[in-house]
Amino acid sequence: MKTSRLEAFSDGVIAIIITIMVLEFEMPAGPDWHSLSALAPAFLSYVLSFVYLAIYWNNHHHLMHVTQSVSGGVLWANMHLLFWLSLVPFTTAWVGEHHGAALPTAVYGVVLLMAAIAYWILVQAILAHEGAHSKLRTVLGGDFKGKISIVIYAAGVGLAFVNQWISDALYVSVAMMWLVPDPRIEKTVHTEYTEGPPAEV
Repeated sequence: MKTSRLEAFSDGVIAIIITIMVLEFEMPAGPDWHSLSALAPAFLSYVLSFVYLAIYWNNHHHLMHVTQSVSGGVLWANMHLLFWLSLVPFTTAWVGEHHGAALPTAVYGVVLLMAAIAYWILVQAILAHEGAHSKLRTVLGGDFKGKISIVIYAAGVGLAFVNQWISDALYVSVAMMWLVPDPRIEKTVHTEYTEGPPAEV
């Protein structure tokens, strides 16, 4: 099966998730700066979550460009990823409403952790489907950044019950690490666009 249908569905779901997330904002209680500043924790939570969703969209887009076809297993792995991403608006609203509380911060981290694991599973499903000569296998390498992200998320979840600010810093650090799409995949995609397919002999 081609990847186009999977891409279109995923794009739509992520767009809806972002829309739901922004609709969670409440109006300021009054027409003054104090009322507006009271929404700062919710806004900062929204910004971080928006960045994460943008990161997943960007990397998913690049991932599909080096994926030749998808199987039923890949489709379900993709749905698994979208499931965890669909929980981002809920955890974002909870953290924004109870900023500084341990449990919301930990649950926010659990969703990020599970989304990262789901993305890893998606990659593995594609590799298993395409076999030893997969273009993705060539450009992915050891995927150190993906693995270390999972470790940092897990640490953030545990540390939420010790110091919430440390957890927040860890979540932000992973986002900063992924702001630039995977350069290995991006380079491959760019090369294909500029050089085109190999010439026939």
